[in-house]
Amino acid sequence: MEINIVFDLEFKGLLKSSWLRRVAQKTLKTQGICGNVELGLVITSREKVRQLNQRYRGESEPTDVLAFSTEGPDVAPFIVPPDGVRHLGEVIISYPQAVIQAEEHQHSVEREIAILVIHGVLHLLGYEHDELELELKMRAKEAEILGGLNI
Repeated sequence: MEINIVFDLEFKGLLKSSWLRRVAQKTLKTQGICGNVELGLVITSREKVRQLNQRYRGESEPTDVLAFSTEGPDVAPFIVPPDGVRHLGEVIISYPQAVIQAEEHQHSVEREIAILVIHGVLHLLGYEHDELELELKMRAKEAEILGGLNI
């Protein structure tokens, strides 16, 4: 399992890559995903996430997390590379937005980041929340995974 983590310069040192990797791996393992898989995780600014949200979703406001999957019904089939690694996609997290939401929910920034990592990875695996039933299912899965992390 390969989890590639990139921090914008201003956010380096605020979170440990090993911890972020553990959260993403736990999410994947809980969903039965193991072996030759890869995903990217980016910790960036509100403005960068807002720009991506505008460009790819047509929404001009900032958001907390975006997930860009390389699989699924809305994505052209991806050719499996010769090494057999399945690239799931990218999860982009706004660190400043996570800080705001942590304060609103009165918990740590680490807990909020973990929630966003889990949420983003679940999106890469096909979870959606555009209908109440789907949202309840996704929130229950997030809570289950978060509970297993002891954060």
